[in-house]
Amino acid sequence: MSSDQTAATTPAHPDAPRARGAAEHAVPGEGHAIVLGAGIAGLLATRVLADRFARVTLVERDELTETDGGGPDVRRGVPQARHLHGLLDRGRTAIEQLYPGFTAEMARRGAATAEVLIGTRWYVAGLRVATADTGLTSVLATRPLLEAVLRDRTLALPGVRPLPGTTARGLLGAAHRVRGVLAVTDDETRTLPADLVVDATGRGSRAGEWLTRLGAHAPQEERLEVDLGYSSRFFRCAPGDADGPASIIMSTGANGHGGGAIRVEGDRWHVTLAGMLGDHPPTDPAEFAAFAAGLSGPDIHDIVTGREPLGDPVPHRFRQSVRRRFDRQPIVPRGFLVLGDALCSFNPLYAQGMTVAAQQALALRDCLHVPEHELPQRFYAAAGAAVTAAWQLATSADLAHDGLVARRTLRTRVTNAYVARAQRAAHLDPRVARAFLRVTNLVESPAALLDPRIAGRILLHGNVSPTAPASEPGNH
Repeated sequence: MSSDQTAATTPAHPDAPRARGAAEHAVPGEGHAIVLGAGIAGLLATRVLADRFARVTLVERDELTETDGGGPDVRRGVPQARHLHGLLDRGRTAIEQLYPGFTAEMARRGAATAEVLIGTRWYVAGLRVATADTGLTSVLATRPLLEAVLRDRTLALPGVRPLPGTTARGLLGAAHRVRGVLAVTDDETRTLPADLVVDATGRGSRAGEWLTRLGAHAPQEERLEVDLGYSSRFFRCAPGDADGPASIIMSTGANGHGGGAIRVEGDRWHVTLAGMLGDHPPTDPAEFAAFAAGLSGPDIHDIVTGREPLGDPVPHRFRQSVRRRFDRQPIVPRGFLVLGDALCSFNPLYAQGMTVAAQQALALRDCLHVPEHELPQRFYAAAGAAVTAAWQLATSADLAHDGLVARRTLRTRVTNAYVARAQRAAHLDPRVARAFLRVTNLVESPAALLDPRIAGRILLHGNVSPTAPASEPGNH
């Protein structure tokens, strides 16, 4: 549940071009990288590249300015920022490697932090997951705050220059080597030469089209139609809310309905309702509340009906998951990489996008020492491990919905039957609950659920009826 703004005005940069339309040349002996897109993936890529290149230019079509209230706001190019964003613990620890003190800084700026399954509540298969010590930390905040914290830290790095209000229109170079970017600022075309270009423009990336223009091949794509719809609304916290759970997550049930509520900065609840396969939650306030009443437990409905609303519900639609198989390209141009949602855009229900982007950033960091001609293959191989693991988890979960039209292998059917049993067992068994949440947070491999010590407990406790009333699970 794959996707702002500014807590700082755009700083000046000593190398900023004096005249638009003229070519920008790197100083001899210095490396220059360009990152397209100042979202989460683009910021993480910039952070990594700043350790390797003398100059990193961050190209962003939106303006990066402070809001009137002094806090971060939703960028026009990130409409999904109005909805819940989950940062899995694997992503949090990866970001902590790149930005030491990140978790503490988020807390200072108003984010809640909580131990998963102790400070938060989870419902899966219609049942409340047992309380357990998972060793995982949730950082609970809006996407705008998360992006603002990363942006502040990134733009403060030596050699990093933001180029807001600028849109990439194509690549410079040839089929075998990308040498820069063609960009437009205030309707004036610019050429931006670079030693490396990283596309982090998101699921709407035009990398395939740009490569085709150079005579290279566009990557193959894998797609899965989920037709997910969101509706989100803010509510003011009530006295005493801080003593309760920091978040409530209700996974989509058999009817494809789910939702989440998290306490975020500004003493607010951020509530997102979700519906799969075209059955989307409404934006009418009364119908919004009625939709919440049909979820697995009463918790979110109690917030929707018992707290002061702050604004009206807003919608968002996500039609399909897309994976672009750059890892299968026999020949990929040097000097160009694709990262984040531009590489793989996951169903946002599973909150994998930011975490996988962080893993890709670490993979990029670890590959930057290789010779230039080896970099694309090495990066896509390294990043592919994280992408594949998350993609398989997400698509398997999607395929558990009978209404989704797609081919299901015998392996998928057997896997989903076992996962459903694990979800039911997690209601009663804290050890299963711990293992299950560590897998969904991408901290452990799905193989952890096959460990004989866990598998036996899943088989023992996995017969709970998914239609049983949600109750307070205890320790067994």
